[in-house]
Amino acid sequence: MAGFFQKLKDGLFRSSSRVTEGITQVFVNRRRLDDAALEELEEVLIGADLGPGPAAKLTAELRRTSFGREVTDTEVREELARQIELILRPVARPFRLDAIQKPHVVLVVGVNGTGKTTTIGKLASVYTADRRRVVMAAGDTFRAAAVEQLKIWGERTASTVVSRPAGADAAGLAFDALEQARAERADLLLIDTAGRLHNKAHLMEELSKIVRVLKKLDPNVPHTTLLTLDATTGQNAHSQVEIFKSIVNVSGLVLTKLDGSAKGGVVVALAEKFGLPIHAVGVGEGVEDLQPFDAKDFARSLMGLS
Repeated sequence: MAGFFQKLKDGLFRSSSRVTEGITQVFVNRRRLDDAALEELEEVLIGADLGPGPAAKLTAELRRTSFGREVTDTEVREELARQIELILRPVARPFRLDAIQKPHVVLVVGVNGTGKTTTIGKLASVYTADRRRVVMAAGDTFRAAAVEQLKIWGERTASTVVSRPAGADAAGLAFDALEQARAERADLLLIDTAGRLHNKAHLMEELSKIVRVLKKLDPNVPHTTLLTLDATTGQNAHSQVEIFKSIVNVSGLVLTKLDGSAKGGVVVALAEKFGLPIHAVGVGEGVEDLQPFDAKDFARSLMGLS
């Protein structure tokens, strides 16, 4: 994981630069942590997309531990990293395949462009490398590119891909995919879905129907519902979580494209507000660039620390 920590640190460079430069600026002409310094630090944290709640919480803790003391910007970053780790630790829960469920059914939801299909492909790659049998369902039936992308991942990973002609009923496809996965004694079924938010009512109906139809075969599925979020959207990620939580029982998050974002601090805001497990983060296109979320590594990377 040492290699991924460096990738994470590199990927969060734009986010950490915003934070570290802001904190450094606060201490250009002062050394003592006073009221004015704390106010400026809170503004820096809000500006880095950590959100008002976590920013207030973090600066309140700095006030408690260090108010009136002479500190350096590095000491402040170290303390903030420790406090951020405490916020993130309860939600840092890697995805675990439930061996009792055959197959373990994972519904992957999210707005188009957040990396759903790529995340599914990478998960398939991880588990087929571990000699698990994987079936993927190309449930975004209106987007030919998503179906083709999933077929490519199927070839790469020697996994079965269940697809239908463009515009086919996604719920019927999911039902067929679950039957196929059962017939193959698959360990994991990964179901891709559409994410067209411009027509929220249609999206809600489609996702709700997929879940209803799957439950006709097994009332306990999906066992996991993963929501993929594009880190570059910053605070918009909050509304996406709200929308998808209102439609399906979101059980965990995957944060993608952290390497292209200056808004990585939103991870802290999401953890504090929703408390949903963050299973994995992505910092690139390669299979190895999607890794389990680690609270300490993320907190230190965000604060520009080794």
